[in-house]
Amino acid sequence: MSPLLFSHFTATSCLGAGLDATLGALRAQRGGLAPCRFGDVALDTYVGEVAGLDAVTLPAALAVFDCRNNRLAQLALEQDGFAARVREAAARYGAHRIGVFLGTSTAGVLQTELGYRQRDPASGALPSDFHYGGTHNPYSLPAFLRQQLGLTGPAAAVSSACSSGAKVFSSARRMLEAGLIDAAVVGGVDSLCHTTLYGFNALELLSRQPCRPYDVARNGISIGEGAVFGLLERVTGTVADDAILLAGIGESSDAHHMSTPHPQGLGARMAMAQALAGAGIAPEQVGYVNLHGTATRSNDAAEALAMAAVLPGTPCSSTKGATGHALGAAGALEAVICALALRHGLVPAGINTTQVDPALGVNYQLANQDTPLRYAMSNAFGFGGSNCSLLFARADAVAH
Repeated sequence: MSPLLFSHFTATSCLGAGLDATLGALRAQRGGLAPCRFGDVALDTYVGEVAGLDAVTLPAALAVFDCRNNRLAQLALEQDGFAARVREAAARYGAHRIGVFLGTSTAGVLQTELGYRQRDPASGALPSDFHYGGTHNPYSLPAFLRQQLGLTGPAAAVSSACSSGAKVFSSARRMLEAGLIDAAVVGGVDSLCHTTLYGFNALELLSRQPCRPYDVARNGISIGEGAVFGLLERVTGTVADDAILLAGIGESSDAHHMSTPHPQGLGARMAMAQALAGAGIAPEQVGYVNLHGTATRSNDAAEALAMAAVLPGTPCSSTKGATGHALGAAGALEAVICALALRHGLVPAGINTTQVDPALGVNYQLANQDTPLRYAMSNAFGFGGSNCSLLFARADAVAH
């Protein structure tokens, strides 16, 4: 594939709001997980909660979109000048030539959960001020962004579980290659809610401590939340040496089980190999892999087998020990972390992990490494075997 320019990006999670906070936490090997105090949830687990969302307000004209998920999106849009950069792109290309492709797993389902508690005792009707289309509907997220940013191009929500925030990059690439748009806002937003917390608890997948990806004693995930946005454009003219390019994308489906990955990691292997092939590079050129690494027994084991087959010995880590698993936003969050790693020459450590499982056989990083990087891969593997691997590069690496 022809590389695309990942020209601007921003990330907000439990590590903080914006790129400086995110990079600072990664450099300090500081995580944002804390004992769950979300609402009235009564679970013995840790979560990655973004503070202050109740105080975020949407513009009055967009009140129909008011919910935790879109407030989180609003907070992220205000970071790193991202909204301004998109409006500049709209002035350059035309608002109708910018697409919006965003991943989410549950969107504003929390608003429905709260509304359900207030339903009419006689009829069971939800409260009159509940608006499904603006909150719970997965499309509420891209619809909110289009209106907030004044965009009129194609838009879609991708909800493929934990690969959602990565697969949007592929949706945008197809639209760009077809000539239907000139730029795309990509990313993902997922927020804490009862559905995911109690759902993963019912699956016996929640850890009672901050999650420990790839640890010999790993025992489950920590759920986080986050909002991440980026702008994808065609490469035109000369770009800075440290500009970030989307160099390759790989997608696959396990077609194995609705919640368990293929035990040999076959789908993950296919996605990773396809990303390398799309970029036209050799495996040894990849300097870092941000693993999907959820800290469940089966996920980490399957991904490790894929790593052994495609990228043996490549330095890797899972940053979910710091951010928690942001579900539909995770793929986008970890894509931005890869972009930061490339720009700043940082291989981030996987925190909370203390003893890497020797049976997994990966080059898992327990301490930060400052080293120049040319290529970095981000893996996002979702329920149902929906896999996506994104390969990013520094512009000066591709030029040479």
